[in-house]
Amino acid sequence: MRIWLLIVATGAITFGLRLSFIWLAAGRSFPARARQLLSYVAPAVLAAIVVPGLVASQGSVDLSLGNPRLLAGAAAIAVAWKTRDALITTTFGMLALWGIQWLR
Repeated sequence: MRIWLLIVATGAITFGLRLSFIWLAAGRSFPARARQLLSYVAPAVLAAIVVPGLVASQGSVDLSLGNPRLLAGAAAIAVAWKTRDALITTTFGMLALWGIQWLR
């Protein structure tokens, strides 16, 4: 029972924090510079989530060509740059990772 209370409380706090930001920002306009800076938040968060998985191998940083995740990530970045399609990029990146691991 205690764990469920903790889960519900955490959800309520998270919801409250998000709702308060939306409620406080409603009807107000942000300066152009703030809007410009906020456009970088999503890519920065995505990079913070993805990059450690690409460069960390077994708990340590591995920037060598022996790191299959780094190689597949580099290939996926090239595909993303060329196609600008998330589904194609994800599919190609996973296929590249599996192919590299199979070849090892």
